[in-house]
Amino acid sequence: MINIGIYGYGNLGKGVEAAIEKNADTNLVAVFTRRDPKTVTIRNKSAVVDHVDNIPSYKGKIDVMILCGGSATDLPWQTPEVAKNFNVIDSFDTHANALKHFNDVDAVCKAQGNVGIVSVGWDPGMFSLNRLYAECVLPDGSDYTFWGKGVSQGHSDAIRRIEGVQDARQYTCPVDKALEAVRSGSNPTLTTRDKHTRLCYVVAKPGADLKKIEQEIKTMPNYFSDYDTTVNFITEEELQRDHAGLPHGGFVIRTGQTGFNNENKHVIEYSLKLDSNPEFTGSVLVAYARAAKRLQAEGVKGCKTVFDIAPSYLSPLSNDELLKHVL
Repeated sequence: MINIGIYGYGNLGKGVEAAIEKNADTNLVAVFTRRDPKTVTIRNKSAVVDHVDNIPSYKGKIDVMILCGGSATDLPWQTPEVAKNFNVIDSFDTHANALKHFNDVDAVCKAQGNVGIVSVGWDPGMFSLNRLYAECVLPDGSDYTFWGKGVSQGHSDAIRRIEGVQDARQYTCPVDKALEAVRSGSNPTLTTRDKHTRLCYVVAKPGADLKKIEQEIKTMPNYFSDYDTTVNFITEEELQRDHAGLPHGGFVIRTGQTGFNNENKHVIEYSLKLDSNPEFTGSVLVAYARAAKRLQAEGVKGCKTVFDIAPSYLSPLSNDELLKHVL
């Protein structure tokens, strides 16, 4: 049995709780929150809700801590801090800062004898694996990643951190013309701006400077500055009525050629269509929690990414069962 703790009980934390319910070899020990624990109600009847300040007291009771904070301001310090006492999994998704985050967590995990697996989810995560596999199989080619249309939790969270913002949803939208060009095998050269647009729905606090909020969104590095971004200000009622769901998905496509004269063309495509971004991401996080416990049992220390984890470590099945039923 893998004993799991959840740090943060927003949409992603709830998705992790739901995923634990689906995996018979996992057990939720506790949910940790920065809020008053008495105000947080979870679905699991056997787990407890506790304040984040009490996390160290659970050392030895929790095998893996799954961190469900945002990449903009939470995970860069939370994951290394929690890694002092626990194996950790997070979904850090700021691609530009992924190496620094990895190194920060790696240093703590190696010093404390724990395992960390960072940037786990579907992108980075499952999409990362498919990009790697496709590049290895078709070394002479080009790869393309398209996201959406769907709600980005990380980008929505980044908007909510702006002064004057009460709530927000951000949709990433692939440009159809670019997607069609890639699928045709024409190997187009596309900029970041060519491939996606970003559509934002923002609920501002009373009296907030709307022009200032819009400017901060559109110029935010790593999130919006490289995209054509549209900001729409709406009411809280409109947000709840029209944007309550959290769908997402996307495509990883690799086009390439083989043969001595490049006479044969190939297209590899991996796609996801998700009704619930946080529930799917939570399911990936729980699978990698299984890997973290197995790695520690083997004496492994330090930080890993999805590139380092053998697929069999994610499965509750034995190696014999995998060879018989899955291979």
